[in-house]
Amino acid sequence: MDQAPGSPPQGPPNQEPHGSGELPVCYRHPDRETGIRCTRCERSICPECMVNASVGFQCPECVRSSSGTGHAPAASTPRTLAGGTVTADPRLLTKVLIGVNLALFLVQLSVGDRFTDRFDLLGRAYVPLLGGIEGIAEGQWYRLLTSMFLHVNYIHILFNMLSLWWIGGPLEAALGRARYLALYFVSGLAGSALTYLLADANQPSLGASGAIFGLFGATAVLMRRLRYDMRPVIALLVINLIFTFGWGNIAWQAHIGGLVGGVVVGYAMVHAPRERRVLVQYGVCAVVLAAVVLMTVLRTAQLT
Repeated sequence: MDQAPGSPPQGPPNQEPHGSGELPVCYRHPDRETGIRCTRCERSICPECMVNASVGFQCPECVRSSSGTGHAPAASTPRTLAGGTVTADPRLLTKVLIGVNLALFLVQLSVGDRFTDRFDLLGRAYVPLLGGIEGIAEGQWYRLLTSMFLHVNYIHILFNMLSLWWIGGPLEAALGRARYLALYFVSGLAGSALTYLLADANQPSLGASGAIFGLFGATAVLMRRLRYDMRPVIALLVINLIFTFGWGNIAWQAHIGGLVGGVVVGYAMVHAPRERRVLVQYGVCAVVLAAVVLMTVLRTAQLT
């Protein structure tokens, strides 16, 4: 609606006019359109970033530099879509995870099969190099975790680390470090547990694929939440599933378990209501971990 010169503005204070086409986006959350502007610097801010001031709203930066107006600085810490803290290096944990995988692969190359046989995923079997019956059923539950950081050969680790960089980096930036790390480990453990439950007890398995498929699943959920074009991630996921079921010597159980775990946890991360966000997000992680424990207990009972 047009306004006559000199007439008072219509609508809430600091709100953008609606007749100019697309709304601007929040300067800290480019995926969010907003009609609110900071009363001091006039930058566009979304509802999560705006801080009540004596007149209108202010952005967190202006609140920090002000003299006692608005909320305390801690209350206006920049947050990701999932509620995580925005950091200077949004890919730090992805780099750390890649570094850990590469370091352990070097150890595998240096020490040999004796190291790999001690830490890969194995249900229950006699291992000649270790001289005895080994496996998760023998109480070696740590294999569910350690197997996530071991790889068979150069091609295996190269493919997984490239996937981790391409998928993990943007997802870490969107979720925040703590939630991203929880997603990674819960998805990986879900893949390990399903492998232990369904695969042959004497068939060893290793690789970061379960966790990475979890990141794929969470990325699909995130893109749907942001209403992005889903076709690229769906095409990539379909290609990976074709390789999963069409290529020999691939533990499809790890891929499917990780994918399901990633979708479930990812949905909780990006759709949790703000007032109960932490409870819902980490509560769902706990539920998936409980399922991991249940599958492990059931399989152990079968093998012992």
